[in-house]
Amino acid sequence: MSLLDAERQQLDAFMPGLDAALAAHPLDQLESPSGPGIKLFREAGGPALVVPAGNAGRGATPLQAVRVQRAIGARSPSLAAATAMHHFSVAGLVAAAAHGSGLEWMLLEAIAGDGLLLASGFSEGRTGQSILRPAVSAGLRDGRVVLNGSKKPCSLARSMDLLTVSLVLPGPDGVGRLAVGIVPAGTEGVSVRPFWGNPVLAGAESDEVVLADVVLDERMVVRTDVTADSVLDPLNVAGFLWFELLITAGYLGAAGALVERVVAKGGVPAAERAAMVTELGAATLALEAVAGAMTDGEHGERLLVDALVARYAAQDAIARTTRTALDALGGMAFITSGDGTYLASAANALAFHPPSRGRMAESLCAALDGAPLRIT
Repeated sequence: MSLLDAERQQLDAFMPGLDAALAAHPLDQLESPSGPGIKLFREAGGPALVVPAGNAGRGATPLQAVRVQRAIGARSPSLAAATAMHHFSVAGLVAAAAHGSGLEWMLLEAIAGDGLLLASGFSEGRTGQSILRPAVSAGLRDGRVVLNGSKKPCSLARSMDLLTVSLVLPGPDGVGRLAVGIVPAGTEGVSVRPFWGNPVLAGAESDEVVLADVVLDERMVVRTDVTADSVLDPLNVAGFLWFELLITAGYLGAAGALVERVVAKGGVPAAERAAMVTELGAATLALEAVAGAMTDGEHGERLLVDALVARYAAQDAIARTTRTALDALGGMAFITSGDGTYLASAANALAFHPPSRGRMAESLCAALDGAPLRIT
């Protein structure tokens, strides 16, 4: 039995053959901007993973999706990062469908049936700014929404079929409220520019998506009740829960792949190997506890607090275990292959995803003292 057997079995159950197809390619090929990972994912039916079975999807629960993402992250961290954004967007549509006009269900069936990929245009990548503050401006013109701005980085920028983008639109009382626009990739005014300059995670296609006077029918907009004070409504809580689970799982998978190499290597003291497995396993169990609670129907703010705690604990576990794993693999492994150092660098990128621990520290403490959780 290897360290990630259970995760790979879960991946095979939902996307038969994908693990073997990814394993057939060298890591540096999978992680390149033109790598085959996204194509293989689409061919294996990956876009349908969290689409409900009633909408022709695979119907994975949060716990199952977390295990799938760990398996993918162990093979290709770039693919895990990119597809986490897709699944997060799909899960948002599922949550919105309970309150929407019915268009969401049609989109979900198209995603599952046609293998459509969703990119996420939610705000991130701008130091010091709340991720609930959209990067794209929205105005109203003749009953339609007009979008201008850009999202960078935006994973799946070159393979996306649809872009989900956060917006602020006036509510019935004139107060600006967050909304989600769904933009087909071929819409006039949508373009992609090079942006990602780091070879680490280059396979995620995280370039800049530009929207210049993009006209969107109001029916392609899902409105929420969230105002600019960053207090979350149930729809946003569900979205953030999915995001934290999926993004953390992929990076835990990348760290697990590195530790897996150490476990298989001769000459490393058992105490060192066991310590790495124990620390990474504890972080995984914490994440799975949150995913299990979601699977059982919990979606409240307190669970999101737990998800953030699990995510930040995973960051610490990844930092320690990857450093120890590289030491254990030794200088010859460093000299003869770049895989180990790549996996360590990729896994530690979890710290760069929003919301950052530093910005959330005060909000987390306040929430644990009874205040509403605010995402900053």
